[in-house]
Amino acid sequence: MLTGKELARAYFDGLKAAYYSYDGQEIWDRFASVVHGADQRDLDRLTALYPDIPESLIELLKLVDGTYYREYPADKVVFYFLGSDYEGYPYYLLSARQMVETRHQAKEFFDYFVTREYDDIPVDEGVCDDLDKLDWLHFSDCCNNGGTSQLFIDFSPSAKGKKGQVLRFLHDPDEMVVVADSFDEYLQMLIDNEFDFINEDTIEE
Repeated sequence: MLTGKELARAYFDGLKAAYYSYDGQEIWDRFASVVHGADQRDLDRLTALYPDIPESLIELLKLVDGTYYREYPADKVVFYFLGSDYEGYPYYLLSARQMVETRHQAKEFFDYFVTREYDDIPVDEGVCDDLDKLDWLHFSDCCNNGGTSQLFIDFSPSAKGKKGQVLRFLHDPDEMVVVADSFDEYLQMLIDNEFDFINEDTIEE
């Protein structure tokens, strides 16, 4: 089994190869020349809020501190970096600071999922139904600026879920599902699926 650091590096290197395979070498090389890892103070704040944050996510942030309208010294980065079980759909990685800043978003925008307010909206049985206990780490928004889909690490699952599971919100049709039992498993899923969210269309956008 890979360590968190090894998995983050394997993911990063595999994503680079995926970009290269679709003639995205110039795009990747420009991206790699601009980005840097998260400031330790931001990582400390994030870890203080989420003591059980996976090592692999911390290590990923040490390589790239976000790709979602992230202002780096050299340039602003808006770059597809993640995917989900929703085949072919690309996502951005939030920065450590953005993860801290959006920590209340789950309760503000997804309360009706947790409370099961609407019977016709599917919510995975692994998701808890107590809004007061909700503890989700928002780490990714989709290519539609999060309006269509967002990803969370769930530290407050129901008795049928697993602490640290990865949730995927999807809009129209609305649903909240568990896509992986852990962040490590989530990254490995993207690797095993050969980064299918990177293709000719996403490279051209």
